[in-house]
Amino acid sequence: MTTERREPATTADERTMLDGWLDYHRQTLARKCEGLTDAQLRTAAVEPSTLSLMGLVRHMAEVERSWYRRVLADEDAAPIYYSDEDPDGEFHLTEADTWAEAYATWQAEIEAARRTAARFALDDTSRGKHRRTGEHFNLRWIHTHMIEEYARHNGHADLLRERLDGTTGD
Repeated sequence: MTTERREPATTADERTMLDGWLDYHRQTLARKCEGLTDAQLRTAAVEPSTLSLMGLVRHMAEVERSWYRRVLADEDAAPIYYSDEDPDGEFHLTEADTWAEAYATWQAEIEAARRTAARFALDDTSRGKHRRTGEHFNLRWIHTHMIEEYARHNGHADLLRERLDGTTGD
Protein backbone atom coordinates (compact mmCIF):
# COMPACT_ATOMS: atom_id res chain seq x y z
CA MET A 1 0.00 0.00 0.00
CA THR A 2 1.31 3.43 -0.92
CA THR A 3 -0.06 6.44 0.92
CA GLU A 4 -1.52 9.03 -1.43
CA ARG A 5 -0.02 12.44 -0.97
CA ARG A 6 -1.11 15.68 -2.62
CA GLU A 7 0.08 19.25 -2.20
CA PRO A 8 -2.72 21.78 -1.80
CA ALA A 9 -3.67 23.90 -4.79
CA THR A 10 -1.37 26.87 -5.30
CA THR A 11 -4.39 29.19 -5.31
CA ALA A 12 -6.28 27.68 -2.37
CA ASP A 13 -7.71 29.89 0.35
CA GLU A 14 -5.80 30.03 3.65
CA ARG A 15 -7.82 27.40 5.53
CA THR A 16 -7.69 24.92 2.66
CA MET A 17 -3.97 25.54 2.28
CA LEU A 18 -3.19 25.00 5.99
CA ASP A 19 -5.38 21.89 6.16
CA GLY A 20 -3.77 20.63 2.95
CA TRP A 21 -0.17 21.13 4.06
CA LEU A 22 -0.89 19.52 7.41
CA ASP A 23 -2.38 16.47 5.69
CA TYR A 24 0.54 16.39 3.25
CA HIS A 25 3.01 16.16 6.12
CA ARG A 26 0.91 13.56 7.94
CA GLN A 27 0.92 11.48 4.76
CA THR A 28 4.66 11.96 4.36
CA LEU A 29 5.33 10.39 7.76
CA ALA A 30 3.05 7.47 6.88
CA ARG A 31 4.96 6.95 3.60
CA LYS A 32 8.29 6.88 5.46
CA CYS A 33 6.98 3.95 7.52
CA GLU A 34 5.52 1.87 4.66
CA GLY A 35 6.90 -1.56 3.87
CA LEU A 36 8.89 -2.02 7.08
CA THR A 37 8.53 -4.71 9.72
CA ASP A 38 7.59 -3.96 13.31
CA ALA A 39 11.19 -4.67 14.29
CA GLN A 40 12.48 -2.14 11.73
CA LEU A 41 9.93 0.45 12.83
CA ARG A 42 11.09 0.02 16.44
CA THR A 43 14.77 0.31 15.49
CA ALA A 44 16.72 3.36 16.59
CA ALA A 45 18.69 3.55 13.36
CA VAL A 46 20.81 6.67 13.90
CA GLU A 47 23.09 6.16 16.88
CA PRO A 48 23.40 7.38 19.56
CA SER A 49 19.77 8.55 19.32
CA THR A 50 17.00 6.25 20.53
CA LEU A 51 14.58 7.77 18.01
CA SER A 52 12.64 5.30 15.84
CA LEU A 53 9.95 5.60 13.20
CA MET A 54 7.37 3.95 15.45
CA GLY A 55 8.39 6.28 18.25
CA LEU A 56 7.87 9.27 15.94
CA VAL A 57 4.39 8.05 15.00
CA ARG A 58 3.48 7.52 18.66
CA HIS A 59 4.89 10.98 19.45
CA MET A 60 2.77 12.56 16.73
CA ALA A 61 -0.33 10.82 18.09
CA GLU A 62 0.43 12.49 21.43
CA VAL A 63 1.08 15.86 19.76
CA GLU A 64 -2.19 15.72 17.76
CA ARG A 65 -4.05 14.81 20.96
CA SER A 66 -2.41 17.58 22.97
CA TRP A 67 -2.88 20.49 20.59
CA TYR A 68 -6.32 19.72 19.21
CA ARG A 69 -8.11 17.93 22.02
CA ARG A 70 -6.48 19.38 25.14
CA VAL A 71 -5.51 22.90 24.05
CA LEU A 72 -7.99 23.78 21.29
CA ALA A 73 -11.09 22.03 22.65
CA ASP A 74 -10.15 21.86 26.37
CA GLU A 75 -10.95 18.14 26.51
CA ASP A 76 -9.72 15.99 29.38
CA ALA A 77 -7.71 13.64 27.15
CA ALA A 78 -5.18 11.63 29.15
CA PRO A 79 -1.76 10.82 27.70
CA ILE A 80 -1.59 7.67 25.59
CA TYR A 81 2.04 6.61 25.89
CA TYR A 82 3.78 8.90 28.35
CA SER A 83 3.35 9.50 32.07
CA ASP A 84 4.82 11.65 34.82
CA GLU A 85 7.18 8.76 35.55
CA ASP A 86 8.13 8.36 31.87
CA PRO A 87 7.68 11.74 30.12
CA ASP A 88 9.14 10.34 26.87
CA GLY A 89 7.19 7.08 27.01
CA GLU A 90 6.11 7.28 23.38
CA PHE A 91 9.73 6.74 22.40
CA HIS A 92 10.40 3.86 24.83
CA LEU A 93 9.37 0.84 22.80
CA THR A 94 9.32 -2.83 23.66
CA GLU A 95 8.96 -5.98 21.55
CA ALA A 96 5.25 -5.93 22.43
CA ASP A 97 4.68 -2.59 20.67
CA THR A 98 3.23 -3.02 17.19
CA TRP A 99 2.86 -0.88 14.12
CA ALA A 100 -0.80 -1.84 13.86
CA GLU A 101 -1.52 -0.34 17.28
CA ALA A 102 0.67 2.74 16.82
CA TYR A 103 -0.75 3.48 13.37
CA ALA A 104 -4.37 2.97 14.46
CA THR A 105 -3.89 5.23 17.47
CA TRP A 106 -2.21 7.91 15.37
CA GLN A 107 -4.96 7.80 12.74
CA ALA A 108 -7.65 8.01 15.45
CA GLU A 109 -5.96 11.12 16.86
CA ILE A 110 -5.71 12.66 13.38
CA GLU A 111 -9.43 12.08 12.85
CA ALA A 112 -10.23 13.56 16.27
CA ALA A 113 -8.04 16.56 15.40
CA ARG A 114 -9.87 17.08 12.11
CA ARG A 115 -13.28 16.90 13.79
CA THR A 116 -12.17 19.32 16.49
CA ALA A 117 -10.55 21.80 14.09
CA ALA A 118 -13.67 21.80 11.89
CA ARG A 119 -15.58 23.43 14.76
CA PHE A 120 -13.20 26.43 14.87
CA ALA A 121 -12.34 29.30 12.54
CA LEU A 122 -8.66 30.11 12.08
CA ASP A 123 -8.92 33.18 14.33
CA ASP A 124 -10.84 31.39 17.09
CA THR A 125 -8.93 31.18 20.34
CA SER A 126 -8.46 27.85 22.05
CA ARG A 127 -10.78 26.92 24.89
CA GLY A 128 -7.92 25.32 26.77
CA LYS A 129 -4.44 26.49 27.63
CA HIS A 130 -1.00 25.04 27.06
CA ARG A 131 -0.12 22.94 30.11
CA ARG A 132 3.33 24.46 30.61
CA THR A 133 2.87 28.09 29.53
CA GLY A 134 -0.79 28.69 30.34
CA GLU A 135 -1.23 30.44 26.98
CA HIS A 136 -4.20 30.32 24.62
CA PHE A 137 -3.64 29.86 20.87
CA ASN A 138 -5.75 30.43 17.79
CA LEU A 139 -6.31 27.61 15.33
CA ARG A 140 -4.07 29.30 12.73
CA TRP A 141 -1.13 29.13 15.16
CA ILE A 142 -1.88 25.50 16.06
CA HIS A 143 -2.11 24.44 12.40
CA THR A 144 1.11 26.28 11.55
CA HIS A 145 2.87 24.75 14.54
CA MET A 146 1.68 21.26 13.57
CA ILE A 147 2.99 21.71 10.01
CA GLU A 148 6.35 22.73 11.50
CA GLU A 149 6.29 19.79 13.94
CA TYR A 150 5.61 17.27 11.17
CA ALA A 151 8.15 18.86 8.80
CA ARG A 152 10.89 18.65 11.43
CA HIS A 153 10.09 15.06 12.34
CA ASN A 154 9.76 14.08 8.69
CA GLY A 155 13.39 15.13 8.33
CA HIS A 156 14.21 12.74 11.16
CA ALA A 157 12.13 10.06 9.44
CA ASP A 158 14.11 10.57 6.21
CA LEU A 159 17.36 9.78 8.00
CA LEU A 160 15.92 6.84 9.93
CA ARG A 161 14.44 5.27 6.81
CA GLU A 162 17.60 5.70 4.77
CA ARG A 163 19.65 4.11 7.54
CA LEU A 164 17.20 1.17 7.83
CA ASP A 165 16.98 0.11 4.20
CA GLY A 166 18.54 2.78 1.99
CA THR A 167 15.20 4.23 0.86
CA THR A 168 15.41 7.94 0.10
CA GLY A 169 13.07 10.47 -1.40
CA ASP A 170 10.33 12.76 -0.30
